[in-house]
Amino acid sequence: MGIEKGIFQRTELLLGKSFIEKAFQKRVIIFGIGGVGSWCAESLVRSGINQLTIVDSDRVCVTNVNRQLLATTKTVGKVKTEVLKERLLEINPKAEITALQKIYSPETSESFELDTYDYIIDAIDSLSNKVHLIQTATKTKASFFSSMGAALKMDPTRIKVAEFWKVQGCPLGAALRSRLKKMGGTSKKFMCVYSDELLKNKGENAACGTEKCLCPKALEGPGDPDLVNHEWCSLKAQVNGTTSYMPAMFGMTIAGLVIQSIEKEEI
Repeated sequence: MGIEKGIFQRTELLLGKSFIEKAFQKRVIIFGIGGVGSWCAESLVRSGINQLTIVDSDRVCVTNVNRQLLATTKTVGKVKTEVLKERLLEINPKAEITALQKIYSPETSESFELDTYDYIIDAIDSLSNKVHLIQTATKTKASFFSSMGAALKMDPTRIKVAEFWKVQGCPLGAALRSRLKKMGGTSKKFMCVYSDELLKNKGENAACGTEKCLCPKALEGPGDPDLVNHEWCSLKAQVNGTTSYMPAMFGMTIAGLVIQSIEKEEI
């Protein structure tokens, strides 16, 4: 294995050589590499996942810096998938990282060839696209894990893992179940990470405030002070406050579910 032998020595010490061999063979795809997905991706690569596809259409926004692994003042304006891929390859230079700057939607769904993956991870925000991904992913042979909302939460002891239809106290989970029931449900059960905590925003919604939103545009160079200080418009109907650690813990919990699943497999 070369350098990766040292990288994964502690993981192998705990889980055994057979785990490392299995992890290297698994194909994993993560939809959404924001606060949840970015930390999940890094945890998986550090754990021995060698074939990882990361999907996200966005560029790094200054408002991402408080919670997203790839977001710093130096990466604002850069394509998220490219920034994260570069970091993941610094961890394991031999990893096969596929970075797709795309949106998952009913129109693009088939292009991802979900049947070719062993694990599919949902960390996207769009309700309609999330519903479609859930229905599509649960029709495949892949193990599927989904993250519910990590915003408006600050108590890490209330993070839970449950089968989707048994998630309680999560507004996003309730909204998803309502839509899915009307659309015929899911083809199989799957596990979710969620929290039943629900806080309210205490601060004002700090919208961009500029007439011309810079979010969709490619920006040259990270050193522009106006860029660093610019409050990028998220283009969302509603923006909720988020702590630095809750999305990360959601993402790492999903990574843990994947690692446990692989460890339990027979060779």
